[in-house]
Amino acid sequence: MRVAEIERKTNETDIRLRINLDGTGEAQVDTGIGFFDHMLISLARFGYLDLDVNCVGDLQVDSHHTIEDCGIVLGQAIAKALGDKAGIERVGDALLPMDEALVQVALDLSNRPYLVWNVDCPDGMVGEFPVEMAEEFFRAVAVHGGITLHINLLTGKNRHHILEAVFKAFGRALGKAVEKNWKHEGVLSTKGVL
Repeated sequence: MRVAEIERKTNETDIRLRINLDGTGEAQVDTGIGFFDHMLISLARFGYLDLDVNCVGDLQVDSHHTIEDCGIVLGQAIAKALGDKAGIERVGDALLPMDEALVQVALDLSNRPYLVWNVDCPDGMVGEFPVEMAEEFFRAVAVHGGITLHINLLTGKNRHHILEAVFKAFGRALGKAVEKNWKHEGVLSTKGVL
């Protein structure tokens, strides 16, 4: 089983995260930010990843450190669970609708971190989650997970629908990318390594 546990403690956050890439989509999440918990649970469910996250953050300041640092730890856990990435599909994509919102995510577990964020979501809050923090979260995941990540909003108006479609589409694309490739046992690269 491809499992990783990461603990990260700073003056701003104390995070414990466990991921199982061969899970069934079960998640236990407590970050102190209800909408963010809902998004991480949705990500796990749509990617068939088991995810446990506990974060105590400086929410008396704001939610920035909690959300970004959870992205850092999630990225680290994905990379650790994958190891040398031998025998996986490596790339994944998803086109996911949620009511009026339609989101496209494509990613490559390439060890070349990069985020393209084309999500013109209306500014504001969804519960205690600032819309602009979604980009910071996914940048942290991409950088610390070694992921080339493209996220595009094709249509949408409602903040909740847009962000939920983003998290679900990322989960689905990641789930596809980490699937075992039964045709090729090594690393899917002409270089032989990632």
